[in-house]
Amino acid sequence: MMRVYAVADIHGKPARMAEIHGIMSELQPDALVVAGDVTGYFNSEAVIDRLNQLPAPVMAVRGNSDMKKVDRLLDVYPNTSSLHLKKQKINGINFIGVSGTIPVPFSTRISWQEKKILTALTALVADDSVVVAHPPPRGLLDMAFGKFHAGCRGMQHLIERCRPRLVLCGHIHECPGIVSNGPTTVVNCSIARHGHGAVVNFDTEGSFRVEML
Repeated sequence: MMRVYAVADIHGKPARMAEIHGIMSELQPDALVVAGDVTGYFNSEAVIDRLNQLPAPVMAVRGNSDMKKVDRLLDVYPNTSSLHLKKQKINGINFIGVSGTIPVPFSTRISWQEKKILTALTALVADDSVVVAHPPPRGLLDMAFGKFHAGCRGMQHLIERCRPRLVLCGHIHECPGIVSNGPTTVVNCSIARHGHGAVVNFDTEGSFRVEML
């Protein structure tokens, strides 16, 4: 049995950090996953220092509000780690992430070198993986302003090719929720507007149940 608390879009805001601390104390998860936009533009070290004080390991990727140094800082502190193009196993569950997000009109890209990065990510992902990325796949929990899809086509193609069991994402603040795409469950765990994140409970055989908070 393993319990994961997943959030996105903290943006370094003290109220959201306090909420995370409270929920962690209540739920006592085995790990916290942060699917991007961890910090603001000017307070990276202070936010990561607070995450480091949480009572469970923290795995995170960068989003569009995170400076590149955030990946390095996550690996400096003992209780936090960057998942960017890495595989980290906790209690038998493989977590794999990709950092970066570039919002462009009516769409989102992981980076300007998206093809190269997604090729590297694809080599790490298997059908039992939990993939952590900031943008949602195109067409899934990605309706921006209630008007247009703004997800990432590269993530959509990765899901179609690799069929991971679970994708944790954020970025589109208006669309926290859970949706299935074939064998893959996609969870937008944004806490920026309506949501409080998601809890994923894995059983001893690797199946899982997701609950939005």
